[in-house]
Amino acid sequence: MDLAAFDFADARTRMVDSQVRPNKVTDPRILGAMRALPRERFLPPALASLAYTDDDIALGGGRVMLAPMVIARLVQLLALQQGERALVVAAGPGYGAALLAACGARVTALEDTPDLYALASRALAETAPGVELAAGPLAAGWPAGAPYDVILIEGAVREIPPAYATQLRAGGGRLAAVRQLAGAVGQAVLAEATPFGLRTRPMFDCAAPPIPSLLPKPAFVF
Repeated sequence: MDLAAFDFADARTRMVDSQVRPNKVTDPRILGAMRALPRERFLPPALASLAYTDDDIALGGGRVMLAPMVIARLVQLLALQQGERALVVAAGPGYGAALLAACGARVTALEDTPDLYALASRALAETAPGVELAAGPLAAGWPAGAPYDVILIEGAVREIPPAYATQLRAGGGRLAAVRQLAGAVGQAVLAEATPFGLRTRPMFDCAAPPIPSLLPKPAFVF
């Protein structure tokens, strides 16, 4: 495809009007940000023509850019307030982090894959330079920036790593993720910090690939 002739602005409009708004995304900040953010810049050039498809986009190594509807609904679950501190785990190429920043959050994006970190570094410098990009093991979160008002996990997990509960702000911190047990349909969940740990509620059915580095390690069996 001749990318120079491709109308990405029109594709963004059609993405919002045909994929995002009809799927219960009503927050005007999210809709406005998705109309403005150049999603194609968060992808390698060879994949740019896929930026506005209604599906996950494979990035290699089991990682994906989440489908527009999925990332929009996860962000909406967080009910962001202006200026809140956000951590994006498995930030990949950085689109979810840029979306949160466009909605008024102060964002740290955590990634553990060098190729995706490099892609995010370039894309965020162009589109959301205020986002802090961090490299490290995903299961550990990023304690240097804690406490966070919100945490977004960009992909599916079997269980929410315990470190995240300790990094959420007590009395109001929220976490959005896709939880997917083996062989089961995934569910988007909203977890809230309480004095007794995270209180997790299923919100809607949602498919997303698991994040490889957050899968449970195989147990040794005698």
